[in-house]
Order: sequence, then C-alpha cells, then structure tokens
Amino acid sequence: MNPGERIISDWFEKKGWKQFPFQKDMQDAYLSGYSGLLNAPTGSGKTFALFLPFVADYINRYPDYQVRKNNGLLMLWITPLRALTNDIRKAMQTAVDDIGLPWVIGSRTGDTSQKEKDALRRKQPEVLLTTPESLHLMIAQKDYPKLFKNLQVVVADEWHELLGTKRGVQLELGLSRLKRVAGIGLQVAGCGLQGDNELNVAGCGLQDEVVTGISPAIKEPASDTAHSAQPAIQNSQPASHNLQPATRNPQLRIWGISATIGNLSQAAAVLLGNDVPEEKIKLIRAHLDKKIEIESVIPDNIEKFSWTGHLGIKLLPQVMGIVAKSKTTLIFTNTRSQSEIWYQTILDKYPEYAGIMAMHHGSLDNELRSWVEEALHREMLKLVVCTSSLDLGVDFRPVDTVIQIGSPKGVARFMQRAGRSGHHPGATSRAWFVPTHSLELLEGAAIKQAMMEEVFESRDPVVLAMDVLTQYLVTLAVSDGFIPNVVFKELKTTYAYADLQEKEFGQILDFITKGGKTLSQYDEYLKVEVENGLYKVNSRRVAMRHRLTMGTIVSDVSMRIKFLTGGYLGSIEEDFISRLKAGDNFWFAGRSLELVKVKDMTAFVRKSNKSTGRIPSWMGGRIPLSSQLSAMFRKKLDEVARHIEKDAEVKALRPLFDMQAELSHLPHSSEFLIEKFESKDGHHLFFYPFEGRLVHEGMASLFAWRISKIKEASYSIAMNDYGFELLTDEDIPLEKSLTSGLFSEDNLLDDIQNSLNANEMARRKFRDIAHIAGLVFTGFPGKTMKNRHLQASTSLLFNVFSEYEPDNVLVRQAYNEALQFQLEEFRLREALRRLQNLRVVIRDCSRPTPFAFPIMVDRLREKLTTESLEARVAKMSLDYS
Repeated sequence: MNPGERIISDWFEKKGWKQFPFQKDMQDAYLSGYSGLLNAPTGSGKTFALFLPFVADYINRYPDYQVRKNNGLLMLWITPLRALTNDIRKAMQTAVDDIGLPWVIGSRTGDTSQKEKDALRRKQPEVLLTTPESLHLMIAQKDYPKLFKNLQVVVADEWHELLGTKRGVQLELGLSRLKRVAGIGLQVAGCGLQGDNELNVAGCGLQDEVVTGISPAIKEPASDTAHSAQPAIQNSQPASHNLQPATRNPQLRIWGISATIGNLSQAAAVLLGNDVPEEKIKLIRAHLDKKIEIESVIPDNIEKFSWTGHLGIKLLPQVMGIVAKSKTTLIFTNTRSQSEIWYQTILDKYPEYAGIMAMHHGSLDNELRSWVEEALHREMLKLVVCTSSLDLGVDFRPVDTVIQIGSPKGVARFMQRAGRSGHHPGATSRAWFVPTHSLELLEGAAIKQAMMEEVFESRDPVVLAMDVLTQYLVTLAVSDGFIPNVVFKELKTTYAYADLQEKEFGQILDFITKGGKTLSQYDEYLKVEVENGLYKVNSRRVAMRHRLTMGTIVSDVSMRIKFLTGGYLGSIEEDFISRLKAGDNFWFAGRSLELVKVKDMTAFVRKSNKSTGRIPSWMGGRIPLSSQLSAMFRKKLDEVARHIEKDAEVKALRPLFDMQAELSHLPHSSEFLIEKFESKDGHHLFFYPFEGRLVHEGMASLFAWRISKIKEASYSIAMNDYGFELLTDEDIPLEKSLTSGLFSEDNLLDDIQNSLNANEMARRKFRDIAHIAGLVFTGFPGKTMKNRHLQASTSLLFNVFSEYEPDNVLVRQAYNEALQFQLEEFRLREALRRLQNLRVVIRDCSRPTPFAFPIMVDRLREKLTTESLEARVAKMSLDYS
C-alpha cells in the first residue's frame, strides 16, 4: 500500500467508517490514470469515492504534502445545482483538514459575490466547485489558460442531470477546451506557445497556417460573395508547421458521477468525448444493497370518476400523520405552484408547524434557500415542502422520510428523491407516494415494480446544438480569441459535434463575424473581428453583454419580489405579475403579500393579513410520463385485466376497474382500446396508448389529420398521460381510417408537419434558441427587456430567416427541436410500431368511462367561464353517475 492509500485508509478508520468495494475500485482506477464514470446511488459516499483518490494521488507525488505550496487549481468539480456546492465544499474541507493537507476548497457559482470571485482570481484554491455556466464565464476571461495550467482532474457530479440537456453540451464544450489548455495546452513547434494564448499566433509565423481554408467572406472585407457559407476548414495542413491542437493532455483525467440510468455506457462516452482511448476508460459500479421502503397513501374512498390534481390535498390528514411520526420529512412536489399550495394549506390547517416548517424551490431568494438547507443540517426543521431544488446531492442526514405528491413521471426521479431520506451508507430510505387522482395509484405500483426490476430511464444526449456552439465561439472570442482550425478539431472530439460539417461551422463563423446572409447591415450582429486569422471580440460593450447573457437555461423574464421595507423574497415570472394590479393579494414563499407597485423589474410588496390570494404559476408545469414508466404502467394494467392483484394499489382500485370493465373494456397488453361516445358536445373518440402526454399530443394531431383526409372535419383535442380525445360535430369514420393506415409510419414526418402548425411550434422553440445564440439581448440587471418585446424580436428574426435564409442552421434546429422535444417524434414512431401489432378493441359507450372522464376534464380546463372547474366537474360527475 502506497503512502496516499495508507493515509486515506487511516482516515476512514478514524471516522469509524469502512471503505466500500466500489470506493476501493474507484481508488485503484484513479491512481492507475483512468478516466471514466462512477455509478453509485445517492447517500452511498460517492463524493469521497472520487475526491479521496485524488488526495491520495497528490500525497504519493508529494511526500511533504503537509507543506503549503503554490499548487494552483488542481481539481475542478462541476455540479448542476449551485445548492450542492456548499455541502460538498464543507465535506471536502473537513477531510483535507483532518488529513493535514493545507488546501483551500473554493466555490464559484452565480451566488458567489464579486469580492469572492476577485479573491479566487488572486489566489487559486486547489479545488474549485462550480457549475457549467460559471466554467464558461471563467473561459470568457482574459488569460484564462493560466487558471487551468495545473489542472489534473475534472469531475462532473450528478452527470445524469446534465446529460440530455444543453447544459450538458455546454460542459462538453468546456471539457474540449480544458483538455487542450490543462497542463500542456497547445504545443506549436518553434513558437514556445504555452497554454492557449492564441493572441501570440501572429508572432509565430502561423498566419497562413491558421487561415488556410477559411472562407474569403471571413478573411477579407465584405464583397459580393461575403455571405456565402464556404467550408471553414481544410483537412490537410502545410508540413512547415507542426500544429497539434487536437492532442489532448494525457495527464488530465475526467470523471463523471451518475445515479443509475438506462444508458450508462453512452453517458460515459458523451462525457469523455471520442479522443480518450478505450483502454483508459473505466466504468465503476457500486453494487450496494440500498434498502428503499415505498408505500402508497391510499384514499379511504376510491373515486371512479377521478381527475388530475384534485385528490392530493384531500389526503392532507394522512400525510400529516406520516409527518408526525417522522423526525424530519421532505414533501416533494413536481411544481413550484404545488409547493406553495401545500405549504399554505399545511400552515392553515396545522398552525402548530409554524417555525418548524419551511419551503424550498428555485424561485426563492438564495439566502432563504441557504437558511433552509442549514436549518435541515442542524435538525431545526421537522418538515420542508420542496421541488426538484432538493433532488440532488445535498446530505441531509436528519431526513428519515420522503413524501412524493403526485407521480414523478419517472422511475429514476422517484429513486433520487427517495434517496434523500436515510442519506448515508447502510441507512434505509423511506418514501411515501401520494396520488393526486385515483388512477395515479397504478403509477405508484408501476414505480415500485420498475425499481424492483431495476428499469431506469435513459438520457438521450443532445447533438449539434448550433445555438450553444454559437454562444461558445463568441465566449472564446471574448477571452483570448480563437483559431477556427484549432476549435473545429476540438469540436470534432466531442460527442455533441462529432458529426459537425465544415459548411455548418462556416455558417456560424460567417454569422458571428458578418451577420450571415441576412443581418450584415446591422452592427449589433457583427460581434467578432478577424485579426491575422485570430477571431476576437474587441468591443468592450459586446463582451460585457455577452457575459451577462451566457448560459443555456432559458425561462420567462423574472421579476424580483422585494418588501417595501427592504429584503428580497425571490423572483416570479413577469407574466404572473402583469396580471395583478396594485392592492391585489398573492401568496409567495409561504407569505400572504399585497402588491404595492412595480418598478424596474421589481415587484414591491408588503405583508398582508388576508387569508386568500392567487398562487403564482410558472411555465413548464407538467412533466410527461417517461417511456420506461409508461411501459411498466401498461404491464400493471395487463395484470389488472387478468385479475392479478398482488399490489395494495391494484386491490384498492378494483371498484374503478370494475366500472371501466362494465362500461367499456379493460385492455390486455396485446390490445389497443378505442372508445366511442356521443354527447351534447358532439362525437367523441377516446384512444388509450398509455404513452405519455407529449406522445399523445403528436399522435392526436396525426390521427385527426389522417381521418380528415377521409372525411373533412374540425377536431377538438384533449389528452393526458393515459390517452387522448378527438371531438367533432359529425360522426367519425373510425373503421375506414383503421384500414387506411391510421397507425402507419409511411410519410410520418410529412403528416406531422401537415397535422400541426409546424411553423408556430418551431417559432416557439426559436425564441429560446435565439436567446442562447445571442441574437437577442435580454437587458441589463434590473432593466430586463419585457416578455412581449422579446417575443416580437425573436418572431421577426424567425420570419426573416425563414424567408431569406431557409438553410439557416438555427432555424433548422428550431424545427428539429419541435419534433424531438415537444412531440418526442422518436417515441411517437415507436408507439405507432407497437400499435400496429395490437388487436384493436372498439367500444361504443353510453357515457364516459373512468378512463375517459379525466381527459374530458382536461378539455374543460381550457374553457373560459365564471364557474369554477371544481363546480363543472361536480356537475359532470352527477350527470354520468
């Protein structure tokens, strides 16, 4: 055993802990120079599994490790949430202090003050915890290679949360650059270039080298051909210069930490890129018998006509009974609005919890969130109502119970949240599932079965995100500048841009320097200048605006909530505040507030004694059912149809299923149920693929289009996670449609384009793409652009590009994202393929069935009326009872 391993082993012994086999495997892999991915459940000690081998490696190389050295930055630890950094930093600092390492563990996130950032710049810590956005902000600084020149390892914590998002792509791009600048950086024979100081290229005689193959439009002043997107790079290079930009630093190790997902091998490939040799990659799995006890809260009376959202709060007495028996409980909700409602209701019905209950979600002010986290650590709170803001990584050992309100719509998400309880090795995690409507209980049974069978969701990686690439190139230009040949080769080493074409890269270069084909007359789009082959931003104004708008998280414009007497509570989307007037009451952060005035994107409020008020709403509330959970749901439904009742949830739901069978049919896994029903509203068709809301949205529009080709008609469409409804004034020719290829994959993309307003869907996606790519400036802090102005600006740009530059890479991306993310086109295609192999069962019904009723309620939500939804649903229930 070498010195580092012995010291780490002694540290574990002093703590009274024992190294798990996976921690030892991780240590062996790291000390042998491997990169890779660590798969371990939450609460298993995965942070120390990666951090301590890094410490051991340092001790092995420096026997005088207890002597303070000017090490510079050695480890970069990247997390998806700012909230994770504080807890991890404290744990790491405690460990190195115990061992006697005179190290500083620092953090740099959006919550870090300017004073702290300046201090970090003057004196670099050995370990820095940060986020993907902050990493790119560091890359946007002058002489940034100096910061990373001693870097030895980059760790992507909770990598599964970044994979499949543009933030993950952002990290891929950051890693592609760190591989070049860390340790050895660029090596140019005869030039003595160290790091990535591409500003010195002109003095190295590389002007011809780096410009070879670049479009004349970029190299020369504007001309008649200035806007043509020519190939940006030549693959061959003159032999006179030994330029090696694509040679990665073999000393830099990259590791990811991930919870269990369905595509772990692919997750590792995405993180590491395609320039790390396979023989230097390890996938370490923690085979721990983590005990998770899951139980559903079953209502006393199962409602046969259930509808989404109405039931959860009615189970409050049962929920509070669980809370009372627990030491500390986290109540997870899927949306911020839901957390506000539950917090307010608990405080109203159980006032004795005032002072020992708190709320935590992403729109609350950072100081409030930090206080809640600290109070949890100190065991000052008995109950916290939260959202996904507490999903990840933070170690709250006092928490012994988790309660999930409503289906989390994904197996991995539920497992992650359940792991917040008993968050330490050997402890049992306890989680309760609270349905928000009766049929959701079957999802609870499906989740338990999926976890038992270890069926977890995959995270599909994002590729060729041109908006993120556009932003990244400007980031490089804002700092020390970049050479296209060098960057192109770096990009090709990433998973996201492995298939990037030279023509596409040339388009983006042309766009950031000349505004592309359509925007060359507008100075604000001419951001980057070319000097001797080096692409640079020389305008301080452009650089400042770019740094202010960097990132890939795009949401509606937010307004800060501030008391008149001082003190911030958090932020609310502008759209919600715009619907209030002075004197109106609303609830936020668990407080009753009166709106006083709005000024400079700040809503000034005072405390109110009113017990009623509006609950804020945020965009993106509904999470779609994952493909894995929907498949398990269908499996459970098949058991119901075969009268297999091994789950308490299924036994409780028997009255509902009996009524479904009586009025219509309970489909087996080999059947596809379609119900017909006529009412005063018209002719209804209900389809039940059980594939999730987003798939049903696309499928409903597709079916309506294909049926209308047989008989022209206008359709109203409603859907939920279980099925969808087509409603029209006239009888629908269903049987003829079935024999005419209703489920066919032929001409699928054309039919989708025709069945939906593809332009409008792409236009909505383009708004976010334009923001990320820097096409629109959202404003300075405190003076952000209003929502309607942003929409108008991006809509105008979309129209201009569509008309005059139809091959624009950002417009193409908008259409692709509309298909991929909004309609889940791949899942839709797979669903149609599955339906083709099922026996279609058509039932003429005299009234809505338990399956159909909640879909009809979802249609009612969209109708404007002075009557409450609850009152309208009550009338419907009476009509059909």
